[in-house]
Amino acid sequence: MTAHPVQNEASARPAAAPGPDISEARRRRHPGRWVAALVVAVLLAQLVNMLVTNENFGWSVVAQWLTAESIMRGLGVTLLLTVIAMVIGIVLGVLLAVCRISGNPLLRSVAGGYIWFFRGTPTLVQLIFFYNLSALLPTISFGIPFGPEFITLNTNSIITPMLAAILGLGLNEGAYMAEIVRGGLLSVDSGQREAGAAIGMTNARIMRRIVLPQAMRFIVPPTGNQVISMVKATALVSVIALSDLLYTAQAIYNRTFETIPMLIVACIWYLIVTSILYVAQSFIERHYNRGSRHQTTGFLDFLKIRPRASLPAVMEGPTG
Repeated sequence: MTAHPVQNEASARPAAAPGPDISEARRRRHPGRWVAALVVAVLLAQLVNMLVTNENFGWSVVAQWLTAESIMRGLGVTLLLTVIAMVIGIVLGVLLAVCRISGNPLLRSVAGGYIWFFRGTPTLVQLIFFYNLSALLPTISFGIPFGPEFITLNTNSIITPMLAAILGLGLNEGAYMAEIVRGGLLSVDSGQREAGAAIGMTNARIMRRIVLPQAMRFIVPPTGNQVISMVKATALVSVIALSDLLYTAQAIYNRTFETIPMLIVACIWYLIVTSILYVAQSFIERHYNRGSRHQTTGFLDFLKIRPRASLPAVMEGPTG
């Protein structure tokens, strides 16, 4: 018999592929970052120099009027108008969104037409339209349609600048909030509605108890963006002579001819208010994204662990 040589098990295995040579590895250089940082530093230095040396900014005037009583009253009107318009917009947006996803074609058409009109025309035009509503309707009557009128009021006495601003901003905001709410409602899986219907819940109860609570996660964060936008949009009401923050600043510099300092005062207060809202919005988004953030962190941790476990084997190179 012919004896066959017994091969060593280790020698029978194929040789492992050589690992990467990292002895000459160096950190990648990014010269473009240094160039960009230098350009930004130069521009920032020029900006600071202009702010300090240019006397036309009138920082002493800014400090004098920043907390003046008239400015604070204008700021109060801006904040009040923001709150009222957002409340109207949110309530109206929820109603319009429910109509948009309703099975009733009439409700869908009416809601769609409302959203089409108010999103398709400028907010400034709507404000001016409501302010001049008396040119279209000299009187406003309440009574039976095509029948007797019980109350007749003069439109000029009803449509004040404040009411015109509330109507213009609130009705316009309702159209945008309707699309935000509709997107949140559609984000809820249809199986949730089917499960509610299977246990005998009505459509209204399903919407109130199942769909809306889950949709809030997608509705609340973008609503924060709308609140911040509304604060800035209130500056438009200065064209209808409502004494908000910007109109008050304009009234002051029309008397004192200190245009730039008064505009800076208005900008500072807008920045303060929006910065506070930005911080509040970040906390709200963090609250409603807790579940997704934890899932993402766990997945990233899994990705980080696997390469670390196999890294020593790669660095050792071929064995045997």
